[in-house]
Amino acid sequence: MPSKLAIEDLTVTYGPIVGTHALALTLEAGETVALIGANGAGKSSTLRAVLGMASYRGRITLDGADLRGLKASEVVRRGVGYAPEGRRVFAQLSVLDNLKVGGICRARSALPERIERIYGYFPRLRERHSQRAGNLSGGEQQMLAIARALMSKPSLLMLDEPSLGLAPVMVERIGDILREIQEAEGLTVLLAEQNAAWALSQAGRAVILDVGRVRMTGDAGSLIHDEDVRRAYLGM
Repeated sequence: MPSKLAIEDLTVTYGPIVGTHALALTLEAGETVALIGANGAGKSSTLRAVLGMASYRGRITLDGADLRGLKASEVVRRGVGYAPEGRRVFAQLSVLDNLKVGGICRARSALPERIERIYGYFPRLRERHSQRAGNLSGGEQQMLAIARALMSKPSLLMLDEPSLGLAPVMVERIGDILREIQEAEGLTVLLAEQNAAWALSQAGRAVILDVGRVRMTGDAGSLIHDEDVRRAYLGM
């Protein structure tokens, strides 16, 4: 059986700028893998390549099917959900309308049931369903960004810096919700994060990137005790 996501020899380029260098990564169905690194490490470039939003060399497959040449909307239809860095909710639209946009690839008749499922994970969004997304708090906007990504009912959920700018208590709440959703829906999760301690607590495996290259990879529980990782990424 093929891996849920397989990335081989991935080199992402932005004109003369190289985002990743021959990166390799696999995710098996149902697991959570953390991509950890500072700004410019190649985390966002990797996620954008999977979505078809970045020029690259190499090969990316989802359930064994090559994603090269597909538009982002087609990748979403294949089962990939994406919550971007900075949330990027539609500020002038209501919470409910943001969710409807996230479900645009699904049959309209299926949206009410999916929205109710999403509200079950995020009761706060139900409470604010008619409120403009731009008026939500940072934590609520992050919840909405994740909820919007879930509206397409993906099998692979990619999250780019979901803890960015949030208070520690909200970060922990987001983590609890993600674990609940993953268990309920059997999701595979690719989590790109600078917050190494939190990412390692969420993931089964981790890949540490440095200037577009894989510096270290392994079991998250082992990496959190590695002296080099603790010094470089955990401030210990």
